[in-house]
Amino acid sequence: MSGCGATKSGQAKSTPRPSPTATSGSPLGTPGADSASSTGESGGTQRSTPTASPSVTARPLKAGTALLTHCANEDDPYVTVEVRNPNSREGLFAVKVHYKNADGFTMSESYDQVSVSAKGRTRLRVAVASMGPLDEIARCEVVPRASVVR
Repeated sequence: MSGCGATKSGQAKSTPRPSPTATSGSPLGTPGADSASSTGESGGTQRSTPTASPSVTARPLKAGTALLTHCANEDDPYVTVEVRNPNSREGLFAVKVHYKNADGFTMSESYDQVSVSAKGRTRLRVAVASMGPLDEIARCEVVPRASVVR
């Protein structure tokens, strides 16, 4: 004889055990109907697949700060800006610089991005040759808030 619950003479009849897979409406803490398990005829093995834990959403990054350390001139045609990251993880920040003439008119502006390590600071150098004649740039103004790109 074959099959579940079949007996041979001299052997006790085995009682089929309920599968540990619960149906919908099962109490909390028991596997649901969609749990992966396999049970052989001999009542043997259960395999469960790991379930994904809820992902932890990272807090948004705070804006960094930008500080002008050098305005371009004929001797050094680069603007240098120090960018600081107040966050506990690396971030990409946007830096904006305005180039003004002696009358205060904004001749041009630049927008650059720089990656800054966690709690770190980075110096950004921007070539100003394409912004206009260097001798007409009277001052550089950096936007002090370095916006978060990512």
